[in-house]
Order: sequence, then C-alpha cells, then structure tokens
Amino acid sequence: MADHRLATFAVLVLVFTAVWATDHSPLQDFCVADMSGQDFAPWGVIPPHTHPRATEILTVLEGQIEVGFVTSNPENRHISKVLNKGDVFVFPVNLVHYQRNTGNTYAVAIVALSSQNPGVNLIGSAVFGSNPDISTDILAKAFQVSADVISDIQLKF
Repeated sequence: MADHRLATFAVLVLVFTAVWATDHSPLQDFCVADMSGQDFAPWGVIPPHTHPRATEILTVLEGQIEVGFVTSNPENRHISKVLNKGDVFVFPVNLVHYQRNTGNTYAVAIVALSSQNPGVNLIGSAVFGSNPDISTDILAKAFQVSADVISDIQLKF
C-alpha cells in the first residue's frame, strides 16, 4: 500500500512539475514588439499605408490627430475619428490606414506594433512608384481614368 501511495505521489509531482515548467509568463501576452514616437508637424500627414504583419496601436500624447482605416472587401467602409490627448486607437493588421494632425501646433503620439518586423506598404508608392512600373493601361482601367492621368501621377513617385 505504501508503494502504491509513493508511486501516485511521484506521478503527481511529475505532472505538476511539467505544468509549471510549460506555463509561460503572463507578461508575455502584453509584450510590445516594436514601439516608436511620432511627431506630427501642423497639418502633417502619414499617408495611407498597411502593415502586413502587425496590428498598430496609437496613443496621443499631445495635440489632436485624425486617424482612419478602411475595412476589407466587400464593404470597404471608411472608419475615422479625431483623437485628443490620452486617446488610443487600434488599426487592425493589414488594413489601409492613415494619420493626420488636425491642428496648427505639433502633435505627438506613441505607436506600438505587434511585430518586430511589421512591414510597411505605402499605398501610393506601391501602386504608382513600383519598379518596374505597373502598366499605365492596367492602372487606368483600375482607377477608371485616362492613361495620361496615370502617367502624371507616376511622375510624382
């Protein structure tokens, strides 16, 4: 009987030890992989872009910043909000989003990304400044404008 209790105790010790050994720190759930500060000049804009591998969280420290993103197909709904000091906004992973200072003074924000390698695709540069160029015929059909308009836009990138 004592051997049976000893064996049961030994198994329980091994099981509980394994559980504790595999349990990760709860703080790992809150780790921010990449963080940066952003200063916005008066009426300064961060143009539409995406982060293909990260969610972005923006916290306003000073000033007033308009933020917005566009949901994915089929709705393509534009969601925007003007943030004030202390406000926080989350941009979902890989959605087109932007930020703009809406005031005549500087604005400051802290931006945190959920990946050390979030990637960034500036929409205008990716579409109109690619190397080699995307065919003007393709872009003209996609944007329903003339090839001359596309050529003029491509010159800016």
